[in-house]
Amino acid sequence: MNPGELSMLENRRQALLGQLKTAEASLRASLHARGFGGGARDHLERALAHIQEACIAINEIKSVRSVQQLAEDLTRIEQVCNEFRRQPPPGVTVKSLRP
Repeated sequence: MNPGELSMLENRRQALLGQLKTAEASLRASLHARGFGGGARDHLERALAHIQEACIAINEIKSVRSVQQLAEDLTRIEQVCNEFRRQPPPGVTVKSLRP
């Protein structure tokens, strides 16, 4: 690539990163919106993770996770968090109602 092509590519990269930064800020602000239910928040969090992964893909030379890998990782994290929430806090004894 000649210097002009490299410069144009870098300008496009910077513009895209700017757009992603704007989208990330909007999503973060939307996470605090009330009245839309947990499902909307879940999707906003997932969208935020995809934007962050896109920034990594644009900035890093090494290979990054595929969309499928990211989705699987996020699902596994969500499952672990749900299992953790179901456990009683440390030091709390849960008695069975059965005699």
